[in-house]
Amino acid sequence: MARIVTVAAAQLGPIQQAEGRQSVVARMIALMEEAHARGANFIVYPELALTTFFPRWYEEDRSKMDHWFEAAMPSPATQPLFDKARAFGMAMSFGYAELTPEGRHFNSSILVDRNGAIVGKYRKTHLPGHVEYDTERSHQHLEKRYFEPGDTGFPVWNFEGGLMGMAICNDRRWPETYRVMGLQGVEMVVLGFNTPSVNSQRGAEGLDDRLFHHRLSCQAGAYQNATWVVAVAKAGTEDGNHLMGGTLIVDPNGKIVGELDHEDDGILVHACDLDDTVFGKETIFDFKRHRRVEHYGLITERTGVGAPLGR
Repeated sequence: MARIVTVAAAQLGPIQQAEGRQSVVARMIALMEEAHARGANFIVYPELALTTFFPRWYEEDRSKMDHWFEAAMPSPATQPLFDKARAFGMAMSFGYAELTPEGRHFNSSILVDRNGAIVGKYRKTHLPGHVEYDTERSHQHLEKRYFEPGDTGFPVWNFEGGLMGMAICNDRRWPETYRVMGLQGVEMVVLGFNTPSVNSQRGAEGLDDRLFHHRLSCQAGAYQNATWVVAVAKAGTEDGNHLMGGTLIVDPNGKIVGELDHEDDGILVHACDLDDTVFGKETIFDFKRHRRVEHYGLITERTGVGAPLGR
């Protein structure tokens, strides 16, 4: 019997520096209303969905950036989003900048059930960019300055009748992200991203290349772990800085089943049958039968490149 999760990938267009939380939440609610009208029961929003992509700005005193972070979730500003989701009986996931009671800073994402309860939290593991202002870059990407690497690992939750995992932006480029969740039987990975349309260290790598690498990463992760992947962009020009789109849904065979062709607020709705993951998990990617862990030691023994073993 099919296990259908009708997911709405809810892309957000640009969020300017001056736009407040209440305005952004109103946009998110509008997308949720459209998703509900189109039969979705699970809506996924981007990374840092509540604010502009603030790590593009350098601030010497890091504490001056704390106003971009959420000290509680839900907060007064986001409570209407939770209320609307509960009223619709709709599950959701979205990313935000998290400030913990201990003063720690994470790039985080949550799973919220149909009753409006937070049932899962993930903190971004693979932080891109740099710490100090870099005069050699065309634009700054200071996630390593404002966030700590996540401390959650890559858990998988029983959610919406299946096994659900989360990742955030740069995580999608790393095969370990998907494989750790794949070893927990993951059936759907949801991830948000804010990706500049030009590589700050290689100007010739523009939008076409960036979208190619994005699709390649999502499709490979889906296929090699027999899982759905739902990747959702924040896109468009924020305060003069362009973020690419590329909101898409990939099936467990690695095929893109839908992709938005614009950079504005909008949704992509698809009925995902979690049972479509079964064939891949029981054949070519039957890990129990085919994996040879005795040969994979370097993956956890080394961080960087070392001496070749066959010298």
